[in-house]
Amino acid sequence: MPVDFSSFDFLMVPGRENASADHWQSHWLGAFPNSSRLLQDDWSRPRLDAWTGRLGTAIAAAPRRVVLVGHSVGVATIIRWAAASPDRARSKVAAAFLAAPTNVDDPDASFDLVRNFGPMPLERLPFPALVVASRDDPRVRFPQAEAFATAWGADFADVGELGHIGSAAKLGIWPHGLLLLGGLLGRI
Repeated sequence: MPVDFSSFDFLMVPGRENASADHWQSHWLGAFPNSSRLLQDDWSRPRLDAWTGRLGTAIAAAPRRVVLVGHSVGVATIIRWAAASPDRARSKVAAAFLAAPTNVDDPDASFDLVRNFGPMPLERLPFPALVVASRDDPRVRFPQAEAFATAWGADFADVGELGHIGSAAKLGIWPHGLLLLGGLLGRI
């Protein structure tokens, strides 16, 4: 049975610096008329309270159940919000597509701007989820992405070598990602 995408509100949750026009999240905004982008005041210096606060407000305002589509630090935003608001997450979130989950606990100095999102919660999510990981992602080692999926009770998809699965990968509308999303929604 085909998935009825019109029965959900899709909320794109970008990472640092937002999602440029050529990012797959931006293409998906054009593909789903019932989608929107979570906007932040400061895209360069993400702050946990501000980012999760905006996410909670957007989810509460959505007229239907929400499918969260996170990328990079957007994934950490979703995970931290769900850990802090499990009842709201259970009732309002239909599913979460979690691409390239930045390891905010990595001790390398290049992660300093996102460290305030740590420690990454490792509890089971109260909604179905799919972690999508690249084998050569510089922001999360592949085994760590797989460990996140296991801890969160999420399915796991290996998409090969796509770097951080962002604009640099030049995925366009990312047909394979849409198939993965359809598979996730088919389980709801």
